[in-house]
Amino acid sequence: MGTSSKIKALDFYRKIPKDLTEASLSGAGLSMIAAFAMLFLFGMEFNNYLKITTTTSVIVDKSRDGDYLRIEFNISFPALSCEFASVDVNDIIGTARFNLTKTVRKFPVDPKLNRAGPEFHSGPVPNIQSHGDHFTVDQEGAAVLTTENFDSYANSYPILAVNFYAPWCYWSNRLKPSWEKAAQIITQRYDPDVDGRIMLAKVDCTQSQDLCRRHHIQGYPSIRIFRQGHDVSREEHGHHDHESYYGERDTESLVLAMEGLLSASSGKGVLALDDKSKESNGTLKRPAPHAGGCRIEGFVKVKKVPGNLIIAARSGSHSFDASAMNMTHFVAYFSFGRKLSWRMVKEFRRLAPYLEAKEERLTEGAFISEHENITHEHYLQVVKTEVVSLKTNEEYKLLEEYEYTAHSNVLQTRQVPYVKFHYELSPMQVVIKENSKSFSHFLTNLCAIIGGVFTVAGILQSMLQNAIGMVKKVELGKQH
Repeated sequence: MGTSSKIKALDFYRKIPKDLTEASLSGAGLSMIAAFAMLFLFGMEFNNYLKITTTTSVIVDKSRDGDYLRIEFNISFPALSCEFASVDVNDIIGTARFNLTKTVRKFPVDPKLNRAGPEFHSGPVPNIQSHGDHFTVDQEGAAVLTTENFDSYANSYPILAVNFYAPWCYWSNRLKPSWEKAAQIITQRYDPDVDGRIMLAKVDCTQSQDLCRRHHIQGYPSIRIFRQGHDVSREEHGHHDHESYYGERDTESLVLAMEGLLSASSGKGVLALDDKSKESNGTLKRPAPHAGGCRIEGFVKVKKVPGNLIIAARSGSHSFDASAMNMTHFVAYFSFGRKLSWRMVKEFRRLAPYLEAKEERLTEGAFISEHENITHEHYLQVVKTEVVSLKTNEEYKLLEEYEYTAHSNVLQTRQVPYVKFHYELSPMQVVIKENSKSFSHFLTNLCAIIGGVFTVAGILQSMLQNAIGMVKKVELGKQH
């Protein structure tokens, strides 16, 4: 019993027998208020414990994704043909790459940006060595076609090779003598009145603008190969099934190419005249574009230095009418860095919701050329953002995204217009780190809430009882 009494002496919470205590309405009301306050403060503290907190810091860029940056894009041009659309990149340290095709895809689109045919495979740019013969012809051999007689010729000959040219074009004038001479030779060998299998013709695009526009001619000269009925049968739907010739332009090469077409159409295979003819009839003859517009999508990898991504009509053997080139474009998306999955994007936005705003970004933007010779330039300031998550999944531990602001401008020049995206990467990067909250800290605050409310309520109860007692004493004093 002595040991038990000593242990009881350590009791911090000594109890008064219930017979000596008295309950009151004021105490009950104050107890209810205290319980509600405890419950409310507990809810607030628990919500704060579950709430995500992050710290943001700006440090020198120490990217882990190497020396190259990935640029992804999807841009539609309603008036730029896939035939000549070129994606080029260059940077401040002298790197320059032209007509990227390995990671870039092109699809013909109509003026409403609807897909108008299969993917356009442009392949490498043909390196034409001979652009024509250096002589004059006294007599023209190619038939002159216009809007009025074109369909008649297309339906009359199994093969119709047409030179779409412009009198002011340097390359057209280089081609003219060899084209006329080749037409004379083909006419002599395959008399249209007797044989009638092939005809060489020409169209002046300054005189027959509607005809050239109908066949999506944007570069001069453009040599098209029409096969009887194929093109005309689908014209009403805006499609054109014919081929473009990109081979050598001297008389001999042209004649060999035309005879190769005849032999191929007769089912005997390409004439084995020499390697030059095989090349002309093979890799340098491709399907012509099905529409006058083009959707360009894909990605390029560039060095992490200031540079440019340029989309323009380019060719080393064609001329372009700058006043007729319309570089209106619609940006479906334009982004830097690797593409995040939708789950990763959701996690990124959970920790950095303020990055959701895209008012100054190019995505879903429309840029219209309201006048002739309009060049569009976009200046992009790029900043890398890293989000460090507390999730154990390796995929979510470190999320990277490149944010940028875009400022666009238009210029009116006499040169062939283009679209340029000039990008500059900030040497700094933003790091957003998710902070963990201590459970012991949560329990400490919880105990403080319960004890504090209980104590304050006890003080208020004591003050209330003393006040009531004083009032009663005053009343008793007045009675005596």
